[in-house]
Amino acid sequence: MIISNKLDQSFGPVGSFAGKVVFVAGVVSIYYFSLYSLILILIGAFVGFSYSGAEIDFDRKRVRFFNNLFGIIKTGKWMNVKPDMKIGIRKSTKTWRSYSGGNRTLDIESQDYRLILYDSSGKMVMPVKKTDSLNIAKSELENLCKQLEVSAVFKKVNSEN
Repeated sequence: MIISNKLDQSFGPVGSFAGKVVFVAGVVSIYYFSLYSLILILIGAFVGFSYSGAEIDFDRKRVRFFNNLFGIIKTGKWMNVKPDMKIGIRKSTKTWRSYSGGNRTLDIESQDYRLILYDSSGKMVMPVKKTDSLNIAKSELENLCKQLEVSAVFKKVNSEN
């Protein structure tokens, strides 16, 4: 059984929205069928629908970090999960900044908890799952550790207020 987890939009929330608008503009202007319409569709689809994620194959005990280009083409290599690897929880805070025409900034901040795969020496290999709360992350950590037959790393994670 393979589970696919979406992690982040490649161009952030503002870029993703702008790409979808450009894609729709290209589809609407295809009526005139020009080369510009096809260019708008391709650029809009790439910017609007590309995202990063992780896949977990429980049967073969392997994981893959991938970039999904245009929302349909997955790129990335599979990596076997060894018994000496560990999975831990890390709080992630990302801020996406965009500038308006009047040079005003728009900051979009997102906080979540990520399940991270670590190698035997404790170095971070890749994120495998994203959750909204610490309680969900803890239950998913137990579930993943049991299914992949690895141990958990317990580092200090800031609790939710």
